[in-house]
Amino acid sequence: MNDWAASAAGGALIGLGAAILMWSVGRIAGISGIASGALEGARGDRAWRIAFLAGMMIAGAVALQFLPAPPRAQTGSTPLLIVAGLLVGFGTRVGNGCTSGHGVCGLARLSKRSLVAVVTFMAAAFASAFVMNHVSVWP
Repeated sequence: MNDWAASAAGGALIGLGAAILMWSVGRIAGISGIASGALEGARGDRAWRIAFLAGMMIAGAVALQFLPAPPRAQTGSTPLLIVAGLLVGFGTRVGNGCTSGHGVCGLARLSKRSLVAVVTFMAAAFASAFVMNHVSVWP
């Protein structure tokens, strides 16, 4: 399977999973909100969240049995990656959601807030890539 086909299949599966979650539980498939609710949510609301997260991990493990593992490349130091992860977590709190919630589900629901969030995500990603590839002194 070439990269384009794998990406298209992955995108289709994400969309299908989001649609099934909305149809079956009536909830949006925003991963940061699901994970946060699994840790902090009301007891009666945790079961589906834990099942969804477990299903994602199990599906990944099953996929690795049939598909080649993606190459691993750590492009920054461990402290830099930890800080970056914390900043992403902070951003999902400030933005009331992550790329999956806003980009996949929010745009599908024609949410103006999600459109603004996705444009902001993409602008930040373009700017970061430009700086890292053309301006930065880091290797």
